[in-house]
Amino acid sequence: MSEIERQVRSWWDRLLAWLRGAQSGDTVRKARETLHDVRTSDAGQRAESALRDLRDSDATRKAKEALRDLRDSEAVGKARDAAKDMVRDLREGDTGRKAKEALRDLRNSASGRSKS
Repeated sequence: MSEIERQVRSWWDRLLAWLRGAQSGDTVRKARETLHDVRTSDAGQRAESALRDLRDSDATRKAKEALRDLRDSEAVGKARDAAKDMVRDLREGDTGRKAKEALRDLRNSASGRSKS
């Protein structure tokens, strides 16, 4: 998603959140009219057209394919497996045991202080 599309979506999300939270019917009506004016304006239509063109462009299609290929790649699978191994080693290894002992000692010392 391009920076422009992110900004438009962010603005749109904030506007919708504001509309959902609006209490006054008059406020909502004015906001809807303003939004309608923005969407039907020449600049609004050009922005929507630009976003549509960007979404449907060859570059966007290629980027999506590249991300899909990357996600499905052997390197990502190996990195995922390595991360799982590292976490398991930390939990089950000497470092994990020492960390658990340190936490246990901290809990015991904290509970000993609170009872006094």
